[in-house]
Amino acid sequence: MLPTFEVRGLRVRAETVVAVCALIIAVASLVVTVQQARATRQHYRHSVRPMLQLRAGFHPGATAGLLLVNAGLGPAVLTGTVLTFDGMRLGAFNETNVNTVRETFAVRPSATTFGGREFLAGDYERYLLSVSSYDPDRHAEFAALIRERINIEIHYESLYGGERLVAVWPPNRGTT
Repeated sequence: MLPTFEVRGLRVRAETVVAVCALIIAVASLVVTVQQARATRQHYRHSVRPMLQLRAGFHPGATAGLLLVNAGLGPAVLTGTVLTFDGMRLGAFNETNVNTVRETFAVRPSATTFGGREFLAGDYERYLLSVSSYDPDRHAEFAALIRERINIEIHYESLYGGERLVAVWPPNRGTT
């Protein structure tokens, strides 16, 4: 027979004390497990988060233009794009709208466009607008396009969704 204790006038058996302690330990263990699961899930979301960046490069003799890079680890799900040229919003960064811009140039730049909901791999790196064998004199009009006349927004999220991320060119103009 296990001993009993008296606490503030109540008789408490030892097995009751052991059961209460076991219950407290079990609840504490459950709380720690739930917190750990949440932290792990958050870590997984951050470890596969895409990070789209738009970069311009103009090196004589090399391919030059506006480069889209996914600097994150996970794929980017494109949810929308916006192309603005000379202050006029043309719409999505698709073949029709990009061709409207390209047709105004004597030296027509190459282009990569998007159509609908696309997935860009974690190692994605491609020129959106470019010229090969860049010559500062011959391609001055193209350089002015990238530096001053065009605005591009790429709206995207991770596979988990809901982040509402945006890559903008040029970076200092912001989104519309």
